Amino acid sequence: MQALVPLRPAAHGRRRPPPRMTSELLAPLHPDAPLPHRKTIRQWLAPLSSRTTTRALALLLLDALLLAACLAGVVLLQPVWAKLLCGVGAGFVTGRLFIIGHDACHQSLTPHRRLNRWLGRIAFLPSLTPYSLWDAGHNVVHHGFTNLKGVDFVWAPPTAAEYAAMTPARRRLERIYRSGWAPGLYYLVEIWWKRMFFPNRAHMPSRRPAFVWDNLLVSAFALAWICAMAGLAVATQQSVALLLVAGVLVPYLFWCAMIGFVVYVHHTHTAVSWHADRAAWQRSQPFVSTTVHLTFPLWIGALLHHIMEHTAHHVDMGIPLYRLQQAQARLEEMLPGRIVVQRFSWRWYFDTARRCKLYDFDQDCWTDYAGRPTSAAA
Repeated sequence: MQALVPLRPAAHGRRRPPPRMTSELLAPLHPDAPLPHRKTIRQWLAPLSSRTTTRALALLLLDALLLAACLAGVVLLQPVWAKLLCGVGAGFVTGRLFIIGHDACHQSLTPHRRLNRWLGRIAFLPSLTPYSLWDAGHNVVHHGFTNLKGVDFVWAPPTAAEYAAMTPARRRLERIYRSGWAPGLYYLVEIWWKRMFFPNRAHMPSRRPAFVWDNLLVSAFALAWICAMAGLAVATQQSVALLLVAGVLVPYLFWCAMIGFVVYVHHTHTAVSWHADRAAWQRSQPFVSTTVHLTFPLWIGALLHHIMEHTAHHVDMGIPLYRLQQAQARLEEMLPGRIVVQRFSWRWYFDTARRCKLYDFDQDCWTDYAGRPTSAAA
């Protein structure tokens, strides 16, 4: 129900313009009421879509310094465990930098489009992410068709028939991916290798010069990174192999595990549906119904630049990461009972991995590999 503030008579016989439809003029929507159009919901969050260049640059500089400090620890600290721990830290900060680049790619980091494009490319370098290919696969495909089978390819669940038609090797790989233990392997193979790093026409039919240039850019950065760590190993009389493992391989593999996990939990849940029919998908209001708000204890959500406030991000990609927490809170206030909110625990995560193997589009539910339903019909 929308409770509008009544208009007062205009002074001097003039007609006062109608009030703007901001969130202050609205009451929370009743759980049984029809969901408003996306444009209406975005109006509720409009005050939170403002962007500031200074804050964006400060965040990028902070994370760049944190990454440099972690890599310095790899070189300067003597114990092997300390080097590896710094490598893990570098992988985590790589994820933070990626989230900044993700915002820039959505044009939500600063008010300046050209600056966003360059900041995005810079922030994407440690994760070896080609900016233009991420833009095509994430902004256009994933956000445009979230959880629509045959279009959105990110963690798209197979049907029982598709799984049965796979080769034995592919079935084993699918089981590894969905075991809960290997989200990083899924991202590394299915997303980065197949769809971003010089992808073939089967996975990226279109060909743009920007795709090649961005791949050359991240390749040059990777080569410079490897050479720098090897050169520092020689200069400090350390094992080249050890520094390459701790300073290059560990950060990258940790980053892959981090992004694979994040994308998986954003859209995989027993209360979240996938759709094979486009009309049914559109009726489901997918920008709200296909995302999960995963909550964490302490300050873990803030350490992840609030990327877990994911429903608000899908409703309005223009909201910057430094306002997502407020936007998510406002959205949950206005749409009580409509948004999937899940408190994270490892027990919940592995239970989800156990139950969400295949999808039955006829019954509209998740199943195990034997085809037994493991969730209620949507």
